[in-house]
Amino acid sequence: MRLLVVAVLAVVLSGCAGRTGIGWPRPEGRLPDPYLIAEIPFYPQKVHQCGPAALAMALNWSGVSVSPQDLSVEVFTPSRKGSLQSAMIAAVRRHGRIACLLAEPADLIDEVAAGHPVVVLQNLGLSWIPLWHYAVVVGWDAAAGDVILHSGTTPFKPTAFSTFERTWARSGFWGMLVLPPSRLPATAKETDYLAAVSHLERMGRWKIALPAYRTALGRWPDSLAATVGIGVCLYRSGDLASAEAHFRAAIEQFPREGVLFNNLAQVLLEQGRRDEALQAAGQAIECGGPLKAHFEQTLEEIRNR
Repeated sequence: MRLLVVAVLAVVLSGCAGRTGIGWPRPEGRLPDPYLIAEIPFYPQKVHQCGPAALAMALNWSGVSVSPQDLSVEVFTPSRKGSLQSAMIAAVRRHGRIACLLAEPADLIDEVAAGHPVVVLQNLGLSWIPLWHYAVVVGWDAAAGDVILHSGTTPFKPTAFSTFERTWARSGFWGMLVLPPSRLPATAKETDYLAAVSHLERMGRWKIALPAYRTALGRWPDSLAATVGIGVCLYRSGDLASAEAHFRAAIEQFPREGVLFNNLAQVLLEQGRRDEALQAAGQAIECGGPLKAHFEQTLEEIRNR
C-alpha cells in the first residue's frame, strides 16, 4: 500500500498551452529598458558544450555551485555532440531544483522581467542542416531591438529580436527555468508547476519537494494536489506525527476528498493504529470518486495486516 499523490495529480491537473508571439518590450513601455538580470555568472562554452555551460549559469544563479565540467558528465552525449533537453531537465532535478518549462513564448519576457534567467534552445543553422545551441536569456535592449544572451563564448551578447525569435522557433520555443523550491515562476500555472514538483517527489527528493509544495500552496491555497503533496512528503520523510496532523487539517478543508482519508489511513497504520486506519479507509470509500478502486485496495490491505 502507498500514499496517493501522482494519481491525484493525474485527476486534478489538466490543461494545455497555445503558442503565441513573444511580445517584445517597447522603448518607454511598461518594462524598464534596457534591462539586465543582476548577478548571473557566465561560463564560456567549450566545443559542443553549450548545454553544460548554459545549465551551469542557471544552476549557479539558483544557488547551486556546480561547474560546466561537472555537468558535462551528466548531460553531454558524445555520439550526438550535444545535450538532450531531457538530460538537461533531469540534471536540474538531481541538483535539487525545479525545472519549469515555458508554457508559451510570451512567458519569456515576464520571466526575465521577474529576474529569472531562461535557458533556451536555438537552431542557429537551417531546418535541414540544424546547428543546435543552448543560450541563457538575461535581458533586452528594446531601443536597439535586441535580446541579451549569455551565449557561446560571449557574455551579454546582443541579438536582434527577429533573429532570436526565428532561431528559437525552430526548437518549438523550448525554454526552461531553473528555480529553487522557494520561488515560483512569474507566469506560474498551478497545473504546470505542480507537475514539475511531482517529479522530485517521485525521485524521492522529499526534502526539496516539500518546500516547493508549500510554496505552491502559498499561491494556490485551495490546491488539493499541493495539499496532498505536502502530506506525502512529510510521511516519506518519516515525520508521521506531522503527516497525520497535516492530513487531519486538510480533511477539515476538503471533507469530501477521499484521497486525504486514504492517506491518513496509511499514516495511522504505520503508527500501529489499525482500527483508526480501518475507519479512515472506510471514509475514503464513502467519498467515492475516480480513485475509489485505490481506496478499496487500501482497505483490503489494512484488513490483511
